[in-house]
Amino acid sequence: MKGNARLGLILAVFAAIGCGTLAVVQGITAPAIAMQSEKALNESLKKLFPEAASFEDITETLKSTSKTVSFEKAYLVKSAAAPLGVAVKAVGSSYGGAAKLLVGVGLTRNIAGVTVLELADTAGLGQNAMNDAYYVNKAEKITFPGQFKGKYLTDAFEVKKDVVAITAATISSKALTEIVKTAADAAAAWLENQAAPVATPADQAAAAASGAPAQAGAAPTGGK
Repeated sequence: MKGNARLGLILAVFAAIGCGTLAVVQGITAPAIAMQSEKALNESLKKLFPEAASFEDITETLKSTSKTVSFEKAYLVKSAAAPLGVAVKAVGSSYGGAAKLLVGVGLTRNIAGVTVLELADTAGLGQNAMNDAYYVNKAEKITFPGQFKGKYLTDAFEVKKDVVAITAATISSKALTEIVKTAADAAAAWLENQAAPVATPADQAAAAASGAPAQAGAAPTGGK
């Protein structure tokens, strides 16, 4: 019994040391990992919007209309002079698990670009969405996410119709397309809301005096 108790104590000590060491390692590496992740995100944002000078966090004001797609981050992208569009870091479920995409939408309500940040789908199939050497259009060397660039939100966004599927990976193709469309629709709605004419107090007072509905004054220039 004493031997077992001693062995148990030794194992408990080693376990405590192991947990402490792991906590120390995580404490050291976590900031570096977070910094690297932030750097990669900024590079992806600049890739979507090469003229960008700043990215204003608008995450709290952007909502997903889908039960299967959520938004981790959203940014109002600005050049040195004016807004350029909105970028959304969206998460949804694909064939192999969670998929993270960065979707950019320009002021003309077309897609500025799409980057697949994380994907756990089958290698050689759905995973080809992250393969820069895999083309859904070989003649023009267009990748799966690359085909969305310039696409207007009024398009159908239907796989095997106006969206080319990854070969033998229809489920992945549909899942990723849904994430793109959900994020893009939310970004466009945000831009529409910012550009919507707003009736000023003077407009409202004049309307009340005349009995007519208030007419909107000048529209906001976009952004906060």
